[in-house]
Amino acid sequence: MTTHADSPAVRRLADWDHDRLESLAEEYDTPLYVTDLDRVTENYARFSSAFPDAHVMYAAKAHTGKSVLEAVLEAGGDIECAAWGELKRSIDAGADPNTLQYTAVNPPDHDLDYATDLAEDAPGLTITIGAMDTLDRLQARGYDGRIAIRINPGIGTGHHEKVATGADAKFGIPYERVPDVADRVRDEFDLVGLHAHAGSGVLTEGLEEHCRAIERVGEMARRVGDESLEFVDVGGGYGVPYREDDEPLDLEKTSELIRDAVGELDATLKLEPGRYIVADASLILSEVNTIKEAPETTVVGVDASLATLIRPAMFGSYHPMLNVSAPERESEPVTVGGPVCTSADVFAHDRPIARPEREDVIAIGNAGSYGYELASQFHSQPRPAEVALEDGEARVVRRRETLDDVTRVERE
Repeated sequence: MTTHADSPAVRRLADWDHDRLESLAEEYDTPLYVTDLDRVTENYARFSSAFPDAHVMYAAKAHTGKSVLEAVLEAGGDIECAAWGELKRSIDAGADPNTLQYTAVNPPDHDLDYATDLAEDAPGLTITIGAMDTLDRLQARGYDGRIAIRINPGIGTGHHEKVATGADAKFGIPYERVPDVADRVRDEFDLVGLHAHAGSGVLTEGLEEHCRAIERVGEMARRVGDESLEFVDVGGGYGVPYREDDEPLDLEKTSELIRDAVGELDATLKLEPGRYIVADASLILSEVNTIKEAPETTVVGVDASLATLIRPAMFGSYHPMLNVSAPERESEPVTVGGPVCTSADVFAHDRPIARPEREDVIAIGNAGSYGYELASQFHSQPRPAEVALEDGEARVVRRRETLDDVTRVERE
């Protein structure tokens, strides 16, 4: 198993073993998530090696599957959580709660209850706040522990406006208010760090704007006294190439630009990659059930849907697709959609794919980040199974839901 930083910077859909994928679809049925845990480990190792003096945490919200969290922990990573469920799942996967960082965004009461109860026995837990109001709520719960302040740098970056968090008022303390908030935190809590997250899906060509936000974080750290801080966390957002002709993120250049942007610090630099670690480690296998010749296009119906992978419907995202049953057939442009009753349930319009036939298996690539995480039971469809690959072996890490699972929580 390759776990070194010299592993390939990107894993294209064509790089997967097509025969193996087809056999997995036959054995475990479709739609099916397939996650390569060896690739998760490789990606974490490569990213960490690019930032040897930094503290690299995995942003759990990208994929909270227990097997993925275990792989990150085994690789030596710590975990950043955005909700109480992620805290619980990280602990269940073996994380020491003293190493966890909880980034609270408009946190519900049960989130703060869980986090503060957890901190009673795990004083190393760090809570990141993005509103003065959260400090009041923590204080009301008797919490006076480790706090990081989330800064709103006023600059948003990323692949879509819906993920450009750095310029969204929902996220973080307004920039010029941070010194006053820092004074209060020092008086009433243990101020350990500053945090910011500019956006998501940043590739090499987007680094300049991304680093403008990081410059502001470094400036604020020195303004409030970085020598008294344990860390300065510049978040995640580091992208992967979804399109076949996009280049992978240049990690060497990324590391250099981020170090230059944040400037000289006494505090430790922290980063929180999520997408980079898991996106190309997972794909979806789906079976063709319908071929319909329409005047404008050929419609290929598959058993996966927006309930399986919502990113194309939510963000207009591109995901590579491959007919793993017959990749040698001549390609033709087809429209690929699922069984959900909305025009949004389409994975690709007029995409050249090796001519699909009924019962062929279509692979949808780069599904590891915000794939299963955003899966739903829309149309009362059970969520798919997930199979993990590790050291050449396959195992079910998430069983396929049944119709009984869909209705189990309803009152009789």
